[in-house]
Amino acid sequence: MSDITTEQKGDHVLLIGLNRVAKRNAFDPPMFHDLARAYGEYEANPDLWCAVVFAHGPHFTGGIDLAQFATLFERGDPFVMDAGQIDPFGLRSQLSKPLVMAVQGITFTIGIELLLAADIRIAANDARFAQLEIARGLYPLGGATFRLVREAGWGNAMRYLLTADEFGAAEALSMGLIQEIAEPGQQLERATAIAQRIAAQAPLGVQATLRSARMGLLEGEARAAAHLRDDMRTILASGDFREGLASFRERRSASFLGK
Repeated sequence: MSDITTEQKGDHVLLIGLNRVAKRNAFDPPMFHDLARAYGEYEANPDLWCAVVFAHGPHFTGGIDLAQFATLFERGDPFVMDAGQIDPFGLRSQLSKPLVMAVQGITFTIGIELLLAADIRIAANDARFAQLEIARGLYPLGGATFRLVREAGWGNAMRYLLTADEFGAAEALSMGLIQEIAEPGQQLERATAIAQRIAAQAPLGVQATLRSARMGLLEGEARAAAHLRDDMRTILASGDFREGLASFRERRSASFLGK
């Protein structure tokens, strides 16, 4: 039985849930690869336009089940993707569609790195964050060493990466790790509302926006600027652009098809 649940919410939103509640949603290798498989299924389904990752139970995740990963670390890289999977860290492969994340309670190690690979992050005000790897003889392997620096700034990132100290939702918000704080129990509802709002937009335009923003961030603004015209030609030739233009002229909400 998989420790990852999936549920379609409305026409175009996918909910992906962590469901190893008895272990505080700690990741063992099968759970990690099941999450990667859920990402792959989301990516491959043209009718799904936004996804939300959340956790069942009181905690998002206690981190990785280190005892189960230890032997895999000794053999090599335990995070290599199989066919049809998308890396939840976004390092070996990446979603082309938006991902919203909702967390609560304990959100340690891999939880922070999953957040940093998402596009919009919501946390309950009871969320507790810690990047504990250096206290266990490791260091963060899922992107926190550079993504937390990017989001929070050097000093803020080093304050927590180098101490393994815990911090709360208020600190996470002030650093840019999360975008909103919700009351406990409301974080999934708020994340889903944002996902549904995204899914109401033109999906080709949403994906082009993500692609351009990532290119500018990772490859430089000049590289992203050079691709704007190519993307624009594709968008202008789409049925969604024609529908958007018609809805503007007719003063009505657009009904996009992603084509």
